[in-house]
Amino acid sequence: QVQLVESGGGLVQPGESLRLSCAASGTILPNSEMGWYRQTPGKQLELVARITGSYETDYAHFVQGRFTIFRDNAKKAVYLQMSSLKAEDTAVYFCHVQWPSGPQFWGQGTQVIVLS
Repeated sequence: QVQLVESGGGLVQPGESLRLSCAASGTILPNSEMGWYRQTPGKQLELVARITGSYETDYAHFVQGRFTIFRDNAKKAVYLQMSSLKAEDTAVYFCHVQWPSGPQFWGQGTQVIVLS
C-alpha cells in the first residue's frame, strides 16, 4: 500500500510561485509513474503533469512552460514547481502514484488559491 501526503498549497497573488510536495510512504517502485492532478468545483479531475520512472515528463497544455514536475526516488517524493500562477490555476491539487502493475493511489489534496 501507498500513502501520499501533499503539502505546499496556499494563497498567492497572480504571477507568484508555489512548490507543491508529495511525500509517499509504502512501496514506491522506481518505475512507478508519479503525477499531479487538479480539480475545481463543477469540473472533472484533470492531469497537470506526470513523470515516469525514467524521468520522462508530460504536461497539460495549460501549464506548459510554467510548471515543472520532478521526483526524488530516494525520498519517495514528487514535486510540482508552479510559476507565473494565474487565477485559473486555483484548484485542489492531488498527488497520484501508479504502480506499473496497475494499482494507483491518491493523496488527500492541497488547496491552491490564486487571487484574481
